[in-house]
Amino acid sequence: MRHFEEYLIIKGHTKSTVSGMLKVVNRLKKWMVEENLEEETINYNDVMAYVNTLKKQGIKQRTIQQYVGVIKTYYTFLQNDKKTITTNPVVSLKIQGVKRRELYDLFTTEELDDIYKKYQGETPIKRRNKVMLGLIIYQGLKTEELAVIQPEDLKLREGQVEIQGGRKSNPRKLELKAFQIIDLQDYIYVTRNEILSIRKTPTKKLFMTLGKSDQFNNVIAKFMKELKTQNRRIKTVKQIRASVITNWLKVHNLRKTQYLSGHRYISSTEKYQVGNIEELKTDIEKFHPIG
Repeated sequence: MRHFEEYLIIKGHTKSTVSGMLKVVNRLKKWMVEENLEEETINYNDVMAYVNTLKKQGIKQRTIQQYVGVIKTYYTFLQNDKKTITTNPVVSLKIQGVKRRELYDLFTTEELDDIYKKYQGETPIKRRNKVMLGLIIYQGLKTEELAVIQPEDLKLREGQVEIQGGRKSNPRKLELKAFQIIDLQDYIYVTRNEILSIRKTPTKKLFMTLGKSDQFNNVIAKFMKELKTQNRRIKTVKQIRASVITNWLKVHNLRKTQYLSGHRYISSTEKYQVGNIEELKTDIEKFHPIG
C-alpha cells in the first residue's frame, strides 16, 4: 500500500484524500480475504458482489459510487505496478440512479483556440471583448475577476497578469500569450481611451461599459449572446472556464492547476478531474446494473 500511497501523492491528492482512498482499498482487501479472493484475479462479477454487499450494509449509492471510483484508481495503479494484472475489473462499472449536478458541454484546447481566432471586429467594443475573451480562454478568469482587474495588474514587460484574489479565490500571477501582450498594449493605450471618451466617466478598471453604469454583468451577458451566434455550444463564462481547468488538468498536476485556477481548496480542483467530469455530464444517468 505504500507504493499506492506514493502514487496518489505524486498525482497531487491531499493527505486527507489519500487517507480516505486508502481506507476504501483496505476495506475492499478485508472483504476479499473473507471471500478467499486474490486482488490479481478479482473480476467484474466479484466487484459486483462487493458492491451488493455494500448496499446490504446500508451504504448510500453516492458513497458506493465514490468507492468504485477509488477501486478503479487502485487497479489502474496495479496494472502499472504489477504486470500480472492486465485488466481493470471496474473500468466499465457505473452506479445506476445517482443524481448528478448538470455540467457544461466542455471545449477542448483546440476548440477554445478556434473560438478565440474566429472572434473578430474593429469597433472599440469588439476589441475590448477580444481582449476579455483571451483572458477567459487562456488564463481562465472569472466574470468577477474581469470586472475588477485594473491596468496596473498587467505586467506586460514580464508577460504576466496579476489576479488579486477575492473572498472565494486566491491571488495568482499568470503567464500571458505573446499575441495577448500585443493586443493588451493596443487596448490600454488606444481602445480603452476610446471607450473612456465615449463613456465620459472616469474609472480605474481595465474593462468598462460604454454608459455611466458599472453593471459589468450586462457587458458579459451581451458578449456571451454575441458569441453564441458564432458557436451555438457556447453558454456562459463558467462553461469556458470549466473547459480551461479541465484541459489544464490534462497537462498539469492538481497543485499546479489549483494555483492557475485560483481555487482556495484542492477539492474544488478535484471536481474537474476527467473521471469526475465524465460522471457529472447529465442530471441523472442510468447505468447497469444497480437500481
